[in-house]
This record gives sequence, C-alpha cells and structure tokens, in this order.
Amino acid sequence: MKEYEETKYWVAFSHIESIGPKKFKMLYNHFSSMKNAWRASYSELHAAGLTNKDAETIFTKRGGINPDKLWEDLTENNIQVITIKHANYPHLLKQIHLPPALLYVKGQWPVDSEYSLAVVGTRKTSSYGRQAVLEITSELSKAGLTIISGLALGIDALAHQAALEAGGITIAVLGCGLDIIYPATNRQLSEKILREKGALISEYPPGTQPLKYHFPARNRIISGLSKGVLVIEGGQDSGSLITANFALEQNREVFAVPGNIFSQSSRGPNKLIKMGASVVTSANDILQALNIEQAQQFKTNKKIIPASQEEKIILEYLSSEALHIDEIIKSSKLKSSIVNSCLTMLEMKGFVRNLGGAYYVLSD
Repeated sequence: MKEYEETKYWVAFSHIESIGPKKFKMLYNHFSSMKNAWRASYSELHAAGLTNKDAETIFTKRGGINPDKLWEDLTENNIQVITIKHANYPHLLKQIHLPPALLYVKGQWPVDSEYSLAVVGTRKTSSYGRQAVLEITSELSKAGLTIISGLALGIDALAHQAALEAGGITIAVLGCGLDIIYPATNRQLSEKILREKGALISEYPPGTQPLKYHFPARNRIISGLSKGVLVIEGGQDSGSLITANFALEQNREVFAVPGNIFSQSSRGPNKLIKMGASVVTSANDILQALNIEQAQQFKTNKKIIPASQEEKIILEYLSSEALHIDEIIKSSKLKSSIVNSCLTMLEMKGFVRNLGGAYYVLSD
C-alpha cells in the first residue's frame, strides 16, 4: 500500500477538531490503521472506546471530507505530513505526554532534533532582552544548534532572525495552519526560514485559524522538539513559562536569562531561576550544560568517533530491546557516574538512542 493511502486518512481525521492525540491513539490501536477507522460504522467507532458524541461527530462530518482532495491540496502546497508511525517522526517529540498524532511540515525535513534548543520569551522586549536573545542565539547557532521557537512577535522572532543571520537552521512551530502566518507581520521572516533550509511545522491542518487555546498546546511541541528551553524575558504568567513548565514535565533542561528585579518582563525568568532553572549569561553556559561542544565536533566530522573502553563495555549489553540504565550499571559493574557519562557520549556519537525514562537501545 502506498504511504499516502494510509496517511491521507490521518489528515482527514485531523480535520475533525474533536479528534486529538488521545483519540487518534485509541482509533489506531483498535483498528490498526486510520483507513480502517475512517470506514468504520457507528457501532464500531463506539466499540473503539469513543463516546457516543465523538462517534456521532465522526460519522456525520466524514461525509463532507474528501481525503484524496485534502492530500492533493497538501501536495500542491508542498506540505509534508509526518505521522507518529513514520520513521522520521522526531523521537524526542515522541517521548512527551500526548505527542501530536501528525505534523504538517513545510520546508526541510527531517531535522536534527538531537541538537535543538527552544528559545522563547515576551512579545514586548526591552533593549536588554533584544541584546540577550540576539547575542546568545547567534552563538548557539554558530555552535550547530537548531533554534526552535514560535514565530511570535518579540523574543521568538528575534531568535529566528539571529539564527538565520548566523547561518544556522531554525524551526517555527505554529498554532494555526501552515497556510496562515500569525502574526502576518512575520510572513517575510517565515519565507526566509524556508529559504535557509529551516521549517515551519504545525499539528493543525491548513485552514486552521490561530485560536487562543491552540498556543499552549503548541508550546508543548516547541519544548518537545528540543533538548532544552531558554527563556529570555516574560511575565510570571506568560506563555514562555508554560513552555518552560512543559519542558520540566518532559524532563528537558530549562535555562533562563536573569533580569532586572524591578522589571515586569523579568519576573518569569527570575521565577524560573528561583525554582532551579540554570542561569544563562552567555551561550557557553548552555553549550557546557548540554555537552554541545563535543556534539558539534561529531556533527562536523560526519563520522563516528571510536568508543572508549568503558563505552565498549556498555555497548556489549545494549541491543534493539530497551534496557534501563540500572540494568546497564548492574551488568557492566561500572560506576553509575561513568555509565551516565558514557551513555551521554554514545548518544551524541550516534551509537545509542535514549527512549526516555532512562531506557536505552542501540541506534538503527
């Protein structure tokens, strides 16, 4: 079966607003394919675990949805669709709670999310915030990190711009369909992102308006695609703190640039620092925390660096089956600190994959 013969039904279901990641999972697990789910009867949909209301919604709305036409429109507009069952779905994103069932992508894909950092903050920047985001993001891009943000006004847009000016790659995660750039003032920026081999992505199908409640959900993707989140200015109840909270839930690093204690826009980062976020005064603070200096060397060389003796021992116990770090420590008889360090290096070298929850497998 051609890939689109299944994927087009994922697309079709995404046009039914009440069917989110949880219900996508229920349907796929029950029917083994979204094509089968699309053709299911009312009683079969109900048997899959859907409520009467959800089953009725699908049964009613699918009559007005043409999967083939939707696929044709995507193809004409150069929009890719990556479902959670595809091999090039970002594995960091797959680890989060309720990952998007599918991603709409315009631009370069796949991306190297292993070396990605989210940069977020206020829409109303101070001169201090502008200087911080431009200088820090520029250096991070030069070190090889992909910069991820939300294409909003303020810190988001500046982060994208700084990455592009440094010759780096940046990805914008939208809270609407890819055919709608919000805010419209960032249209030129979005076009430049695409020209410079970046990408625009969204879990929402084309035509979806930028509704207020889409943006908190969008923020979980920004953090989910990243190794960590850097917050530069933002109020104590701002959207950037929502992203930081998602990062904490997803076991990602949280970084914050400290600010003026009398400034409203510094309350968010300062609050995060009080809660334990890593203080950032230069890009090097992040590079050291994430061991990106070594990682960039591996990316640049485009080759696998031979494993150390301890790494070779650990590799002997790993396979395609997930193994918890405690089992690796027990079997290898190495100190936990050494195993932790070696696994980090092996992951950066491309030997192993971290599945989340301290489980590891050999890379494909």
